[in-house]
Amino acid sequence: MTLAQKVGQVVQADIASVTPEEVQAYHLGSVLNGGNSAPDGRMQAAPEEWLKLADAFWNASMAPGGAGIPCMWGTDAVHGNNNVVGATIFPHNVGLGATGDEDLIERIGRATALEMRATGMDWTFAPTLAVTRDDRWGRAYESYSEDAEIVARLGAALVRGLQGTAGTRSFLDADHVIATAKHFLGDGGTLDGRDQGETSASEQQMRDIHAAGYVKAIEAGVQGMMASFSSWQGQRMHGRQDLLTDLLKTHWKFDGMVVGDWNGHGQLPGCSETDCPDAMRAGLDMYMAPDSWKPLIGNLTAQVEAGIIPAARLDDAVRRILRVKIRAGMLEAPCPSERPHGGEFALLGCTAHVRLADEAVRKSAVLLKNAGGVVPMRPDCKVLVVGPGADDLGMACGGWSQSWQGGGLQKADYPYAETLLEGVRRIVGQAGGVVEYSQDGAFSEKPDVAIVVFGEEPYAEFRGDLDTLDFCPGVERQAKQLRALREAGIAVVSVFYSGRPLWVNPELNASDAFVAAFLPGSRAGALAELLFADAGGQVVHDFCGRLSFSWPRDADQYVLNANDPDYAPLFPIGFGLAAGNVCELGVLHEESRAVAADRLTVFDQGRLIGQWVLNLSDSGGVERWDHGAHSSPEGIVRVHPVDHGRQENAIAVEWEGVGEVAFLHEPLDLERESNADFYLRIFFAAEAGTASRMQVSVLSPGQEVRFDRQPRKLDGELDEYCFDVSLKRAAAQGADVSQVQGVTLTLPVPGSIVLTRISFETITR
Repeated sequence: MTLAQKVGQVVQADIASVTPEEVQAYHLGSVLNGGNSAPDGRMQAAPEEWLKLADAFWNASMAPGGAGIPCMWGTDAVHGNNNVVGATIFPHNVGLGATGDEDLIERIGRATALEMRATGMDWTFAPTLAVTRDDRWGRAYESYSEDAEIVARLGAALVRGLQGTAGTRSFLDADHVIATAKHFLGDGGTLDGRDQGETSASEQQMRDIHAAGYVKAIEAGVQGMMASFSSWQGQRMHGRQDLLTDLLKTHWKFDGMVVGDWNGHGQLPGCSETDCPDAMRAGLDMYMAPDSWKPLIGNLTAQVEAGIIPAARLDDAVRRILRVKIRAGMLEAPCPSERPHGGEFALLGCTAHVRLADEAVRKSAVLLKNAGGVVPMRPDCKVLVVGPGADDLGMACGGWSQSWQGGGLQKADYPYAETLLEGVRRIVGQAGGVVEYSQDGAFSEKPDVAIVVFGEEPYAEFRGDLDTLDFCPGVERQAKQLRALREAGIAVVSVFYSGRPLWVNPELNASDAFVAAFLPGSRAGALAELLFADAGGQVVHDFCGRLSFSWPRDADQYVLNANDPDYAPLFPIGFGLAAGNVCELGVLHEESRAVAADRLTVFDQGRLIGQWVLNLSDSGGVERWDHGAHSSPEGIVRVHPVDHGRQENAIAVEWEGVGEVAFLHEPLDLERESNADFYLRIFFAAEAGTASRMQVSVLSPGQEVRFDRQPRKLDGELDEYCFDVSLKRAAAQGADVSQVQGVTLTLPVPGSIVLTRISFETITR
């Protein structure tokens, strides 16, 4: 192989940033579709379009003049082939952990592999082997458990399901795909549950807790390993030679390939997304460089030629990638559409996989309360189903469902899907009962029972990080609606969708029965089969789910894990009622003890914080932004999410003329902060000419104080700036810091910035 061919093999590009022609020209070894990438940028692209693009990339990699090494396609198929419309979406791992069923999870892996093969994909970034230690972590639902033994057992089962059984003829055959254990190492143990943060663990804890799943995955024959964004002992995992090479490859004898996470190499000290020899020297075999791949290839080539990256290390990386491709039969296989199952789109959402998903939903739900034995209910009764979540497919599926953050799924795209409302209608209707649906709890005729569905809105990764485990911090509690129904003499069965255990004491108190359904996926209707008996009152499907995470008694029990000192959960790991069990539970305290709402952070990680809102205005009026792409009424100001070192952790703000971007809040008293030398700090990236002309104003009732000062260029950062306004100075210029209600940004000329963070904070000099 030539140097160009070798370097191409160790780089993976996102399909949104690379063409088949570039795959051929640069000899790329792999492509991926990130959570928000799809053929032609259409998240609702048909399965045929995915397969057509897979063929195009394969044909490009095999064109004459190349090395004849096929490009392989990687995807985050973490609970089914979840990026493709019509695919079966299984429960997330947080629910599958409650099943404790290795055979079930192995069968889910096989079904996922078949649906991937139908659309031309070779490689999934699963299973997640994180052992979650702080449930505030935004990726908790990707974890099977807080218990390392559960994670190890179930993770190995998914590896066997995806890849086939090592040492048998099924291993990596045409019915299976390449699996990836992630995120190596310790991502579930970060301090305060902060995604991509510092893992808080001793060496013994890293070995006994966080590494346990990887040992079992290697025994199961896993072929891929993904480095974690997180750090340990102050060093980022993408640069840890002692772990990636010395432990993983030398001591554990892992002979597969190590891939990075989304531009994760760029977070190493002295590195950027396009220039990072340290990651390969540490043991990374393939750079996940979604949009940075082209300049990265140029730099890697020069670094090998200069001896900065030893030629032997590059050869080892390429050898590992080729070894996996050979084991997977890729060098002999035809293009994806001509392989077994290629184009068998009937596999997506097929009857067998739907029945499997139903089984997983039933086994993953945990019954936490059953006062008076209200569950199971007779189906020939009058049922009120309450809450938008009852008929919201996206809410039941959670993040990593058609898109990175999930949400907004259309039932027409998943013809086999069944929401909980539809499942209740199916069962009650067959028995001659009556179902009324009400989003707000109102009813036309008093029902015998109300099934109320509520929970978390979809999220993924750091977007889901929390400051408190209180389900309703600073907002009206769901319990108010539940109490109103009970006061009307109606039995209340609550079904809670969430990616983790949360503090819901008021909601438990206001419910007769309470089901932790976690994130059940596209067949949430199977939950109804647990809630109702048959016409004779006999249990058809009993609750068998048992908690794989401890459930908090208090909203500040952030680190709550079995065998910890002072372990005092409301429900311990392993808890779960059967339908025949009666659990009155008693009256729980309703003092949240939650942290105060964060008022001082305005915008961070691509999202508004707390009660802050963002308005875009021009001569045509005002438009509210919450997420996604929005414009002011006349299109003068545009805002849309962008990647800035991490996926969608910033927004681009573009001005075509006179318009304003306004971050607004109920009036805040910041006099104390002013006295403590707090600053308004605005972090952004822009061209120097644009940065110097940006204008910032602080708003209070009836007044606007504008600051036309120059922003400060950040040290060592290209085109990165910070605009600092002292609150004391703002007060001296007339701002009423006792009633701050907003911050506005304007540009007197057309231009754009990438906005990363706005906050009120102190400055450490």
